[in-house]
Formats: sequence, C-alpha cells, structure tokens
Amino acid sequence: MQKVRKELQAELPCRCYPMHTIQIEKEHKAMNDNPNSFGSKLELIKASDIKPKQVRWLWYPYIPFGKVTLLQGDPGDGKSKLMLSLAALLSKGAPLPFSDDEESYEPVTIIYQTTEDDADDTVVPRFNAAGGDGERLVFIKEDVKRLTFGDDRIREAIEQCDAKLLILDPMSSYIGDDCSMNNANETRAEFNHLIAVAKDTGCAIVIIAHMNKAKDTSPLYRTNGSIDIAGAARSILAITRTANSANPAERYLVQVKSNLAPMGSAILFEVADKGVNFLDELEMTAEDAFAATAPRMGRPNDREEAATAFIRSLLDGGRQLASDCEAKLEGAGFKKSTYKKAKKKAGVHSVKDGFAWYWTLPEVEKPKESWQGENLPT
Repeated sequence: MQKVRKELQAELPCRCYPMHTIQIEKEHKAMNDNPNSFGSKLELIKASDIKPKQVRWLWYPYIPFGKVTLLQGDPGDGKSKLMLSLAALLSKGAPLPFSDDEESYEPVTIIYQTTEDDADDTVVPRFNAAGGDGERLVFIKEDVKRLTFGDDRIREAIEQCDAKLLILDPMSSYIGDDCSMNNANETRAEFNHLIAVAKDTGCAIVIIAHMNKAKDTSPLYRTNGSIDIAGAARSILAITRTANSANPAERYLVQVKSNLAPMGSAILFEVADKGVNFLDELEMTAEDAFAATAPRMGRPNDREEAATAFIRSLLDGGRQLASDCEAKLEGAGFKKSTYKKAKKKAGVHSVKDGFAWYWTLPEVEKPKESWQGENLPT
C-alpha cells in the first residue's frame, strides 16, 4: 500500500509555498475581510492642540455661518418668500428682524437655487419687491446639468462670489435622483457633501423642505424623509399658520431644533405682496405654535410690563452696562424676547462709550461732560 501511495504522490504536481507567500495571503485575506482597514493609518490629536473658536452667526440664533440649516413648512406657507425677504435685507446690509440694536452689518452675496419658481417671473420680482440689491443675488445655471448636494459647482460658486448664504429650494430636487430620502445611509452621505462645503467656506446653507403629513406628532418629526436629515442640520426652522382667522396671512416662524445656541423666540410675520412683514417676537415653543395655542392678542402682557418696570428701576440712577442689564434681567427670569420689547417700551437708548455699550433713559441721562471719567455703575 505504501508503494502505491508513493507512486501516486510522485505523479501529482508538487506545489511549494514559501512562508512569506503564505503570510502575504493571510494579510490579503484579512484586508478583504475588513476593507475599511486598507490604507488607513491611525492619527491622534489632543484636545490641547485644537484651537477653540466661536460659532459665527448670520442670524442669531436661527442661522449659523458654516453650518446647514433646514427651513420646513407646508406648501403655500411662505417659505420661499421669507427667505427672499431675508436675502433682500442681507443684500443691503440691513439688520435682520429682531437683531440686537448694537450690531452693524455689511452687504453680502446670496446664491439662490430653486426648481419650483422661475427666476425671471417669480424669484427676481419678489426679491426686487422686497428691496433687494440685484447685484448681490446670484444663480448657478442648471440648463445643461442639474445641481445636487455633491456638485462641485456649489463650492466653486461660493468661493468665486464670496457668498455668505446659499439657499436650496426644495430639498427633494437637490438631494439627488439616486438618493432615497427615507434611507439614512444615503441621505447622510449626501448631506456630508454640503456639511463639508459649509465648514470649509464658512457659508451659511439653508435648505427649504416640505413637511410630512404627520400633524399629530412633534414638529421635529415632521421633516420629510429619514430622521437623519433632521440629525444632519444644526438648526431647524419651521413655518406654520396662526389661529387668527381675521388675518389668514399671518404665520409663525419657530425654531424646532438648535444645536449651537439656546432656542430662539417665535416670530410672528405676515405674507404680503412685497415679501413678508415681521410683526413681533413671542415666547412660544414650536409645539405650541403648531397646536395653534397662540397668546391672546390685544391684551396686556404681564411679563412684558414687569420687565419694563424692572428695566426702569435699573436705570433710575443713570446708565448701566448693557451686558449687566441683560444679565440681571435673565437672572430675574425674563427671556430675551420679552426684555427686548420691554426695553423699547421703556424708551431705553443704547449708547457706546469706547468699546462698551450702555443702556440709558434719556430723562435721567447726565450730559457727557459730567460722566466722563466717573466710575460708571456696573
């Protein structure tokens, strides 16, 4: 038997594998089993090596620079008109609604992309009616090739125009034909393109989207498509109609999500022929707005009256640092939207001395010669 076995082995081809070849094959198999390990090199960075920086804002606390913001609402609720009205203000360097009095602004360039309205008969006329500077509103041509989130032309246009705001309207047209909006992996991959562009250029990107029909759920879950879309946005704004039947053009703008700042106040506005008219700031959550639980209109606001009295008591002895006034008001439990209106109602003036801003009441203000060099109250 052993003789037969030896004869058979002699007839079979002999294959010898050196040890290094076997090792290479094992490594190759290991890389195939874990393709993410191929070509990757571990790099670590300490927190101490990272230079912290503050978030910059196009419109605090609603639209940050260098991030993606989502604006959603039902069809016909004025999403496009709202953004065009904001774009018109930005193009002139005008302050955005309910911004701090002390801030100053420079005109900025805006890129506006939409597949729902034509530029010549809708977008530009609306922008012009809102008083915008046409030199500051730019469109990327899509005649030959449609634009998508991953299109390199977005980055090129932002860098070439030094644009500070990009508006994409609506999301479903620009997320890409091959992307299923209900697939978290696909939507996140598409959003990552925009997130990178926003971060690298510092441009604020606002995506306009329609809401789903789940009206009985939280506004956070009204985003159309995968919940990962809401997860990718750093700020989510939403528009809904008010319960005021006497003025069906009234709308609430509410903040549904804010990752980078405290939630903003609700804003009451109305849709008009020349854009939108911003009416008031309200202490209202997104849930309340969508439930149409609006505050009673036309009745005295007790919190506002209390804040007005508080401010006047603070300034009875003369001017105070604006930062100290705000800190004391917030310490007393007043929200910013309330004390901003109370400040105006009390007749407070904001004045600048050197690098500091002060609040003062004209009737108790001393002449400048009498307070220069004094130890101003803090």
